[in-house]
Amino acid sequence: MNRILVMDPNSGIRLLYAMELADEGYEVIMCDDASGLIELIGRERPDLVIMEVMLGKLNGLDILQEIRTAYGELPVVFCTTWYHFKHDRRSAGAQGYVVKSSELKELKDIIQGVLAGKTPCPSPLPYGADLDGLMVH
Repeated sequence: MNRILVMDPNSGIRLLYAMELADEGYEVIMCDDASGLIELIGRERPDLVIMEVMLGKLNGLDILQEIRTAYGELPVVFCTTWYHFKHDRRSAGAQGYVVKSSELKELKDIIQGVLAGKTPCPSPLPYGADLDGLMVH
């Protein structure tokens, strides 16, 4: 059974995803605080992470870089209401980017493709890499 870690500050979203993904046969781990996400990944060893981009004081795009540094090819899918971050070059390090809606078909399709190996993991960017003038921190 594949394990999916859902990181979202909204408890309603976490619960919705947990119920929907459990119905699909996934084991779901929920997290509301990105500050301990790297350690949680180390303890729980998920097969995939679903993460909001806006995480209060923290930014999911920066957390993605930390995940890439610590866990290389661990698949990450952003699921967010912030559609404009999809065009941020740092989001290219994720296997998918879904705008939140009440319909979870797109998210489920991406998860299935990633876990089936149909969506390769992008290569990790070196910390602090300059992407055409955009500094990644």
